[in-house]
Amino acid sequence: MKTNGAITQFIEKYFLHFNAASLVDAAKGYEANLEKGSKMLVSLAGAMSTAELGKIFAEMIRQDKVHIISCTGANLEEDIMNLVAHSHYKRVPNYRDLTPQDEWDLLEKGLNRVTDTCIPEEEAFRRLQSHIYKIWKDAEANGERYLPHEYMYKMLLSGVLEEYYEIDVKDSWMYAAAEKNLPIVCPGWEDSTMGNIFASYVMKGELQASTMKSGIEYMTFLADWYTENSENGIGFFQIGGGIAGDFPICVVPMLYQDMERTDTPFWNYFCQISDSTTSYGSYSGAVPNEKITWGKLDIDTPKFIIESDATIVAPLIFAYLLKM
Repeated sequence: MKTNGAITQFIEKYFLHFNAASLVDAAKGYEANLEKGSKMLVSLAGAMSTAELGKIFAEMIRQDKVHIISCTGANLEEDIMNLVAHSHYKRVPNYRDLTPQDEWDLLEKGLNRVTDTCIPEEEAFRRLQSHIYKIWKDAEANGERYLPHEYMYKMLLSGVLEEYYEIDVKDSWMYAAAEKNLPIVCPGWEDSTMGNIFASYVMKGELQASTMKSGIEYMTFLADWYTENSENGIGFFQIGGGIAGDFPICVVPMLYQDMERTDTPFWNYFCQISDSTTSYGSYSGAVPNEKITWGKLDIDTPKFIIESDATIVAPLIFAYLLKM
């Protein structure tokens, strides 16, 4: 059995109260869920790929501590963009001081800002575009249809991007997921850059919308996966909020209420890392108990909320689980 590393020992010694204690409780709950044979869904919202979460999340995938992922289209593509264009990213540590003119200047340089990090349009977006377009086009010519992440897997595993790699491929969570053919749901993919590009080809008559499987097909895909994998329970680890979390968690009430499969188990663990304060009508700011009223969590489902920055908390929890 692997002994605890320095990070895990530090967390256990010093993270004793408040959000720090919640972090430890959530990590131990995650670990206990895995030890009893449960599977775990991890949802990625925000810009976690641009925050380079892949440097540790990829290892979580390799060590089978993640069994399915729900993420935004941005996280799906931005991990690959970081893989092929890392040296062209620009950090803007004084982002709070930028004027509208400064922001415009970044736009004119092809630098799209995410907080303190600018994604290079030409080297990131356009570098992927020609390769993914060919994969979309070939599928359509063969009468094939796939989900958005499946096209990304095809691109990664084909090797066409290898000449562009600028980081160690082991730090790409998408590559680790592709190697395992890990199930992914990507709700609202259309609002991502690659989704916008696909839509532009549809509008130009170069692709058919039906070549890309839809969000409804993602939900049915998830429903089948949940049904087939819930024998020992499935946990839900949510980073951020929004559609990446709300879409997959709804599969349980959909199966239970709409499909009338009343033997469907609730999610058997829930944790959310969020800096969204409890507020009026906000999903991201809703406390976990609210989910009981929607038939997502049971009365005794272990529930954790860590009100902090996910770029700090998630790597620490993953390090704890990896005994680093």
